[in-house]
Amino acid sequence: MLEVKNLHSGYGRIDVLKGIGLEVRAGEVVALIGSNGAGKTTLLRALSGVQPVSGGEIRFLGQRIDKLPPHKRVALGITQSPEGRQIFGPLSVADNLRLGAYLRKDDGIEADRERVYAMFPILKDKRDQQASGLSGGQQQMLAIGRALMGKPKLLLLDEPSLGLSPILVDQILDAVTAMRRSGITILLVEQNAAAALEIADRGYVIETGRIVHTGPAEELLTDPKVKAAYLGID
Repeated sequence: MLEVKNLHSGYGRIDVLKGIGLEVRAGEVVALIGSNGAGKTTLLRALSGVQPVSGGEIRFLGQRIDKLPPHKRVALGITQSPEGRQIFGPLSVADNLRLGAYLRKDDGIEADRERVYAMFPILKDKRDQQASGLSGGQQQMLAIGRALMGKPKLLLLDEPSLGLSPILVDQILDAVTAMRRSGITILLVEQNAAAALEIADRGYVIETGRIVHTGPAEELLTDPKVKAAYLGID
């Protein structure tokens, strides 16, 4: 579904992504783990089109997309729930979700919004409230729900559990598993590497802008170097 080859991107003269290569197959959850500053968020931003690339290729469903603007990538089926949530605070919960479907012209928008409400019932309870008044966990649910309203084939999830309580982390990760069961392919960046690998099919380890290790998630969970560096296990 997604193929990335020799991807380079950065900020000014600083090259953050240094020849990234990875693939995500249809129906998978793929975890991308690495330390802060390794390039995880830059990679997701490059995939969604908000971060320019300076070299390499991104292909989605066989089509090269690295020159396409973000809205055309959304139209193809790539949506992102960004780090930091980036919801529209002055708008209501319902309007935030409506904006997630701004490119859609089909008749399924309301049905999809009800599916989001079924996944995160608190959003339905607060649908007429300003998004800025939600708790951190509720804002994260809204950011994910907004991305789902774009009807993605591939969902890019950037740090969905950041700053949340353990109970809310479990709820968010359960939602990721439910999305996967519904047929959505997911590329997951998650600070909680162990939790991410527990629900993923495969994983990639990124260090200083390069992929240094990849494999089935269960193998990465037991790899001594990965355990020591990212799972907090000696």
